[in-house]
Amino acid sequence: MAQCVQSVQEFIQDSFVPLVAALCSEEAEKLTRKNNLSFAELVKPFCRLTSEVHMRDPNNQLHIIKNLKIAVNNIITHPPQPAAIRKLLSDVVFLTQPAEGLVANVITAGDYDLNISATTPWFESYRECFLQSMPASDHEFLNHYVACMLVVSSSEPEPVEQFLKLSQEQHRIQHSNEYLYPKWFIPNTLKYYVLLHDVSTGEEQRADSIYEEMKQRYGTQGCYLLKINSRVSNRGTDEQIPDPWSQYLQKNTIQNQDSCEDGPYTVISNKSTDHLIPDGLDSEIKDGLSNNFKTHPLQLDLPSGSLDSIDCTKAAASLQDSKKSNSGTPHGACLTLTDHDRIRQFIQEFTFRGLLPHIEKTIRQLNDQLISRKGLSRSLFSATKKWFSGSKVPEKSINELKNTSGLLYPPEAPELQIRKMADLCFLVQHYELAYSCYHTAKKDFLNDQAMFYAAGALEMAAVSAFLQPGAPRPYPAHYMETAIQTYRDICKNMVLAERCVLLSAEILKSQSKYSEAAALLIRLTSEDSDLRSALLLEQAAHCFINMKSPMVRKFAFHMILAGHRFSKAGQKRHALRCYCQAMQVYKGKGWSLAEDHINFTIGRQSFTLCQLDNAVSAFRHILINDSKQSPAQQGAFLREYLYVYKNVTQLSPDGPLPQLPLPYINSSATRVFFGHDRRPAEGEKQAATHVSLDQEYDSESSQQWKELEEQIVSVVNKGTIPSNFQPTQFCLNRYSDNSRFPLAVIEEPIIVEVSFRNPLKVPLLLTDLSLLWKFQPKDFNAKHGGETKELGACNDDTIGTEAIAEFLINSEETKVARLKLFPHQTGELHILGVVYNLGTVQGAVTLDGIDPSVGLQTGKFVANGLSVRGRQDLEIQGPRLNNTKEEKTSIKYGPDRRLDPIITEEMPLLEVFFINFPTGLLCGEIRKAYVEFVNVSKCPLTALKVVSKHPEFFTFGGNTAVLTPLSPSASENCSAYKTVVTDPTSVRTALLSSASSLDFGLGTGAQPEVINVPLPDAVLLPGASVQLPMWLRGPDEEGVHEINFLFYYESIKRHSKMCHRVLRHTAVICTSRSLHIRATVCRSNALVDEEGRGDNMLVFVDVENINTSETGVKEFHIVQVSSNSRHWKLQKSVKVSEDKDTKLASRERAKLCFKAVRCKNSEENYTFADIVFGNEQIISSASPCADFFFQSLFSEFKRTHVQSHPHVSQRAAKQSFDETVRLIQRCNEVDLNIVVLWKAYVVEDNKQLILEGQHHVALNTVGKEALSFPQKQELPEMVLLKFFRPESTPVPARPTPEQLSNLIKTSLHYPESFSHSFHQKSLCLVPVTLLLSNCSQAVVDVMIDLRHKTTSPEALEFHGSFTWLGQTQYRLQLKSQEVYSLQLKACFVHTGVYNLGTPRVFAKLADQATLFETSQQNSMPALIIINNI
Repeated sequence: MAQCVQSVQEFIQDSFVPLVAALCSEEAEKLTRKNNLSFAELVKPFCRLTSEVHMRDPNNQLHIIKNLKIAVNNIITHPPQPAAIRKLLSDVVFLTQPAEGLVANVITAGDYDLNISATTPWFESYRECFLQSMPASDHEFLNHYVACMLVVSSSEPEPVEQFLKLSQEQHRIQHSNEYLYPKWFIPNTLKYYVLLHDVSTGEEQRADSIYEEMKQRYGTQGCYLLKINSRVSNRGTDEQIPDPWSQYLQKNTIQNQDSCEDGPYTVISNKSTDHLIPDGLDSEIKDGLSNNFKTHPLQLDLPSGSLDSIDCTKAAASLQDSKKSNSGTPHGACLTLTDHDRIRQFIQEFTFRGLLPHIEKTIRQLNDQLISRKGLSRSLFSATKKWFSGSKVPEKSINELKNTSGLLYPPEAPELQIRKMADLCFLVQHYELAYSCYHTAKKDFLNDQAMFYAAGALEMAAVSAFLQPGAPRPYPAHYMETAIQTYRDICKNMVLAERCVLLSAEILKSQSKYSEAAALLIRLTSEDSDLRSALLLEQAAHCFINMKSPMVRKFAFHMILAGHRFSKAGQKRHALRCYCQAMQVYKGKGWSLAEDHINFTIGRQSFTLCQLDNAVSAFRHILINDSKQSPAQQGAFLREYLYVYKNVTQLSPDGPLPQLPLPYINSSATRVFFGHDRRPAEGEKQAATHVSLDQEYDSESSQQWKELEEQIVSVVNKGTIPSNFQPTQFCLNRYSDNSRFPLAVIEEPIIVEVSFRNPLKVPLLLTDLSLLWKFQPKDFNAKHGGETKELGACNDDTIGTEAIAEFLINSEETKVARLKLFPHQTGELHILGVVYNLGTVQGAVTLDGIDPSVGLQTGKFVANGLSVRGRQDLEIQGPRLNNTKEEKTSIKYGPDRRLDPIITEEMPLLEVFFINFPTGLLCGEIRKAYVEFVNVSKCPLTALKVVSKHPEFFTFGGNTAVLTPLSPSASENCSAYKTVVTDPTSVRTALLSSASSLDFGLGTGAQPEVINVPLPDAVLLPGASVQLPMWLRGPDEEGVHEINFLFYYESIKRHSKMCHRVLRHTAVICTSRSLHIRATVCRSNALVDEEGRGDNMLVFVDVENINTSETGVKEFHIVQVSSNSRHWKLQKSVKVSEDKDTKLASRERAKLCFKAVRCKNSEENYTFADIVFGNEQIISSASPCADFFFQSLFSEFKRTHVQSHPHVSQRAAKQSFDETVRLIQRCNEVDLNIVVLWKAYVVEDNKQLILEGQHHVALNTVGKEALSFPQKQELPEMVLLKFFRPESTPVPARPTPEQLSNLIKTSLHYPESFSHSFHQKSLCLVPVTLLLSNCSQAVVDVMIDLRHKTTSPEALEFHGSFTWLGQTQYRLQLKSQEVYSLQLKACFVHTGVYNLGTPRVFAKLADQATLFETSQQNSMPALIIINNI
C-alpha cells in the first residue's frame, strides 16, 4: 500500500471515536449561521483534545487517554441510501487528485527506474469518507451515539422551556418506535445542556442568570455557557483571523450539489460533519434523506471506452465550480481568537466533566453485569444457559442459522452487553479490556452460530490485539480472515467486509507484510463496485512495489487492472494516471501488444480529459513502434490518431506545424540532385547519359569522374589545381563527400529524393507533399548579405516549390518521393524537411473482412478519409570523424551539407547529342559519327573541351582536317577516310607524305586525354547548336567497353563561386574480333639499296583473320599498308604473287614483306609512306588515320613507360654509367610503326556493307616480334609464392651478345658458281669481296680472322673444306655508318659446294677495351658451287 499521512494507530483511533449528537433550537442555529456554519460545523475543528485525559477502569486502575477525538453531528432520523453513499464516495475520489508539482518517488528495481507517487490522498479521502458514512448497525455499537448536546440560545424568551422541549424531542427520537435511526449506545443517554450566547447582540447578565438557573437544575457538570460572535461581521477586514474550518468544509461541498430534485431531504452523513449539509442552510433542506434517490450518472451503464464519455467531465466541472464558490465564502466571520479558545475550552469541559465520567460509569455498570453473569455461569451452568438463552428470539430455523447471518439478539441480551462494554472500552483506548470482552463475546456468538455478530467481534478483537500497548500478543490475522469471509460469503455484506480489509491491510502494511496485504486487497475486488475494486487494486500494486524485493511486473499488471476499473467507474483522471505509471514498466521491453493497449487507452483517456497533447503523444507511440497488431487494428489506431490530431490543430490553427510520426523517413538515404530537365533525344540522336537519380551510386566510377575533372582543370590552369577547386557532384547521397556546401545554379531545379517507409499494414496517403526550406538571399558579387526567410511552399518569388498532389504508400512499403525546388535568387538555401497532409485511403474501410472502425464512434470520420497537416524534419548525421587521436577516442560526427546548397549566379548549360553513334564495332574499325552541342541556357559558353581515359577511341580531327577535302570517290563510298585515286604504276611502291604531331594535339607537354572541341569562333551562344564530326575507332580488345567522356566548359564571365561546369557521358561499345597482326623487322643482306645507301631492312607483316562468322563478316581486304616514323619509311612491297588485293576469309592468314629504308628528312616531322594494294590511296597523314595513329603511339608509350618506369635510384645509377652501352643498344633499335588499313565486307539483313578499319604495330627492336594487340596470358590457377629482396643498387646491365653482334653488318659478294679445269690446274682460286658496314653512330675497331676452321663433322660432310689465301688476319677501323670493301681469295682443291661464311669478325668501340668484343655472325650461309670443266 502507499504511504499515508497518519500512522496506522492514528488512523484506527480516528476511525472509531465517541459520537455525540447535537440538537439545536432555531435561535441557536441562527446564531451559528452568522458565521456560515452549523453548530456541529462550528465545533468541528476543536473536537480533538490537546491534552491527555484520565479515567479509571473497572478495576479502579488509572487509564490515560491520549489524543482523544470526538465527533459532534446533527441528529438525522433516516439512514443514508446506498446510492447516495456511492455518489458521495465517487465524488470524493474524483476531486482528490495528485498535487500539482508533486515530486514522485524514484524506485529502482532491477533494470527499472520508476517515478511513482508515494502517497495516494484520494484513497485516504475515500477511506475516511467510507468509514464515516457507514450506517449504524445492530451488531455493534461503535457508530451509536453516546451523548446528546441540547443547544439553546440565550436570546430566546424561555430558554429553560426550550431545553425541556429539546430533551423531550431527544427522548422521543430514542425511545419511540417511530424512529429507527439514529442508534443510541445506552437507554440512559447523557444529555449536555449548552446555552449559546451572542456577545455582540445579547445581554450578558441575562445569559449569566439563565446559566445559573441551569447549573441548579442540571448540575455544574451537565451544562455550559458558550459565548460566541464577539466580532461584528461588517467591521473592516484589517484583522486577519485564521479559518480552521476550510480544511473540513471543502469536503462538504460535494454534498451541496447532491440534493434530490423531488425529495425533501439532503444527502448527509450519520456520523460526522465532514460530508454534512447543516440544518437551516436552505429553507428546502430538511433533516433526512429521500428514498427515491436517483442513480448517480457516473454509474456507467453504457459501454465503456467511448471518446465522448463526458458525463464525468461535466460533473467535475460543476463540482469544481461549487468548490470555488464555497471556498470563497468566509467562515467564522464573527468569531475572534478568544471565541476560538472558548469553543476549544467548551469541548474540553464537555469531555472532561460530561462525556468521560458518563462512559466510565457505563463501563462499570456493564462490567458488574459481566461479572455477575460469570458467577452465575460457574455455579449454575445449565440454569444460567437456560436463563440467558430464554430471552433470545430466533427468527430462523437451525439449518438456516448455520448458513446465514444467524439469529438476532434483543438489546438487553447479555452477549450484546459484553459487546457494548468492549466497544466503549475501545472508544476510550482501553484496548486490553476491549480485547478481553471481544474475545469473550466472540466465543458466545460462535457457540450460538450468530455469524454476523461473531464476525464483528472477530474484527474488533483483531484490531484491539494490534493496538494493545507493548504488543503482548501478535496480530491475529486469521481473525480478520474469518471476519472478512463471513461478512462477504455468509452475510453478503460487502461494506463491512471492505471495512475489515481496509483495517487489516493497513495493519499488515505497518508490519511490512506487503504480500499478505496485497492478497487481502485483491480478494475483495468484485464486479459490484468498480470504484472500490479500482482503489484496492491500486493499493495492491503499491504493496508489490514496496516489497523488499519489488515485484515490478505485478505492480504494473495490477495498475492496469486498477486503471481499467477506474475507467469503468468514470474516474478518467485516475485511470489515466494508473495507465501512465504502468507504462513505465512495459515501455521498451518488447511487450509490444501490451504497450499498444496502454498507449491506446492513455490516448483515449487523455482525449476525454481534453489533454490533447498527451493523447497525440500516446497515439504517436502506437504508430511509430514496430506494431504486431492486425491491419484492422492498426487502421483503427491510425484513424483515432488522426481524429485526435485534428482536434489539436483546430485549437491552434495558426500555430507551428506539428511533427508527424508517419511515415518513417530514412534521412540518411536522402539524395539531392542538381540538374535540369533534359530534352528527350529525337530520331537518330542519342542524348549524353550524364547523371540521373535512376543511376546507382558507384564509388569507383565516381572516383574516375573526379580524376577526369581534376585532369582537365589541371590542364586549363597550366598544370596546377586551384586551392578552391570543388569537384562537381550532381547527385549527393550518403556515400558522396558532403563536407562542403554544394553549388546550385539559379533558375535550375533542385530535386530532393526523400525515402519514405510505411511501417503499418494499412496504406498511407500523403497529399500536398512539398519541401520546407529556409533561404537567405545573398549577392555574391556584393559584400553584404540579405535577410533570412524561413518559408515553406508559400513564396514562389524566391524559391519555387513543387508539390505532389497525392503520394500513396502501400502497407509496409518503402517508396521515394522526388520533390523539386526552383531557386529564383542567389543566396544560401537550407532544406529543412517535408510538409504534407497525412491521411487514410478511401475504400480501405474493411481489411480481411474485418471492419477496422469497430470500437470507434460512428459518424466520426467522413467518407473520403481524414487527414491532418504536419511536417517532418530531415536531420542527416554526418560521417564519423576518425582522423585525430581525439576523434578516434570520442564519438564525433562531421557535417553533412547536402541539404544546404548555395545558389550561384547564372551559368551556361550544355546539352550533347550523338548522331549515328554505333553500339557495336569491329576491333580497329573506323566509323564516322556526329556530335551536336546545344547551349540551353541564357548565357554563352566557351572553352569547350572533352577528356577521356581512352583518347584512342575517338577524334574530332586534327588541324589538317579542314585542309584536305574529301575526294569524290570517298564521299561516294561513304568512307571515313580521305582518299586519292592512285596511278596504276605506283602499286606496291611507297607514296610519301609527312605530318607533325603538333597538328594532332601531341606537342611537347600536351596531354592527349584532354581534347579541345573545335567550336566555330570558340563560343556557343545561348540557344545555339553546332554539329561536329567525330571519328570512332573500335578498341583493339574484344568485349564490352565503357568509355567515359567528360565535357568541360566555362562561362564568358568569371564567377566567384562556380568557375566551370561539366557534362558526363558514358558510351558502351561492344567490339568483336577482326584481324590480328604480327610484324618483325630484320636487316637486309643487301648492303646498299638502289640509291647506294647502306641502311635497309626487311619488314615482315603477318595478318590473320581471327573474326568469327557470327558477326556476319564475309572477308577482309588489306587495302593499304603504311609506315610512320621519324627515321624509317617503307620503300616497296616484296611480294611474289601478282594479286592486287589481299583477301582473307575466316581464320586465313597472309604474309607480307616490305623493304624499309632510312628517311632523309629531319627528325621533327613524321614521314608517312603508303603502299597501296588497291585503286585508292588513303592519305595516312591526314585525319582520321593520323589521329588514331598518334593516339595509339601515345597509348603505347604510356603503357610501356608505366610498366618499365625506373626507380629514382636506378635512374641515378644509369646516368652514371658509361654511354657506350647506350650506343651499342641503339644499333639494335628501330623506330618504325606500321599501319594496316583494311576493309571488311559484311552481310547484314541481305545487304552488303563495307566496313573500314586500321591496326597499328610498333616495331622497336630488330628481330623482335611485335603484335597489334598483346594476347591475354592465361594465369595458372595456383602458383608458388616467391619471396625476393629487391636490389637497392642494381648493377648496370651489360649489352647482350645479340646487341653486340649488330655493331657490324657483313656481306660476302662472290659468284654463285665457278667453273675450273682441275686437270689443267689443281688449285682453283675464286675472288671474294667482304663488305663491312658500321651500323652504329660511333667509331668501331674491326678484326677479321680467316683462320677459322669448321670443326663440326656435319659441316665437313656437306660443305667440304677450303683455304683462304693471303693475310689470315685484318685489323680495320670503320667510321660511323661507313661501308668498307675487303678483297679476299678462296682456294679450292676439288669440286663441290662450299660455305664461304667462315671468316670470324670481331668488333669493339674504338675507345674501349676488349670488354665487349664478340664475334659477328652472318645471318645465313654463303654457299658457292665449284664445277670442273
